[in-house]
Amino acid sequence: MPEQSSTPASAEALAATWAVIPLFNEAAVVGDVIRELRASIPNVICVDDGSRDRSAVIAEEAGARVLRHPHNMGQGAALQTGIAYARAQPGCQYVVTFDADGQHRVEDALAMVGLSERDGYAIVLGSRFLDDRTDPGFLKRFVLKLAATVTNAATGMTLTDAHNGLRALRIDAAQVVNLQQDRMAHASEIVAQLGRSGLPWAEFPVHIRYTDYSKAKGQSMLNSINIVVDLVIR
Repeated sequence: MPEQSSTPASAEALAATWAVIPLFNEAAVVGDVIRELRASIPNVICVDDGSRDRSAVIAEEAGARVLRHPHNMGQGAALQTGIAYARAQPGCQYVVTFDADGQHRVEDALAMVGLSERDGYAIVLGSRFLDDRTDPGFLKRFVLKLAATVTNAATGMTLTDAHNGLRALRIDAAQVVNLQQDRMAHASEIVAQLGRSGLPWAEFPVHIRYTDYSKAKGQSMLNSINIVVDLVIR
C-alpha cells in the first residue's frame, strides 16, 4: 500500500464535515473528547444511546448537538441515527465516525478527510495495523484479524482492519449507509455496504489509544468477544 499523506483537510472541507459520536455512559471523558474535536471540526453530533449517567448533558455543555434514543439500542443503531442526521444537514460534504471514549486521535480524522478531499477517495477507513504504533494485545489482534479475513471474503475488499470505528465518508458514501445490525455486527455491515457501492476507498494508518480508562471498563475485551459472537451467528 502506498504511504498516505497526513496533511489535514482544508478549512473549507472541515467546515462541511460532521462528526458522529455514538454515546453510552462516557460521562468521565466525553466532554474532553468533544472539546478537542470541535477545535477543528465544529459540527459534532452525539447520539446518546440510553446512557444512565450525565453523558448527554456533558456532551451538550461541550458544544455537541445531542440526539437521544429512548433506551439502549446498540452502537449500530446510534451510528445509523447520527449518519442519517448528518447527511441531511445543509452543506454536509463529509461524515466522520468517532468513538466517545478518547481512543481516536483528532489529527487522524483531519488527515483522513484531507486524503478524501485531495485524492478523491469517497471512503477512508482507519487501520491500526498499517504500522506498529498500536498494541491491541494478542487476543484482540487475533479477533480483529479474523474479523478482517471474514469481512474481506464477504466483500471482496482487502482490509487490514475491518472493525475500526474511525471512518471518513464523503457525502455520496454516507448516503449508501443503511445499518440494520444494531450491535457489533454493524462494523462488518457498514464495510459490506460501502464495498458494494463501488466508490473509491483507501485505508489510513491510525493510532488507537488504549487508555487506562478504556482498559478499566473492560470494553476492549468485551468488544472482542462480541465480534466473535456476531461473526459466528451471522
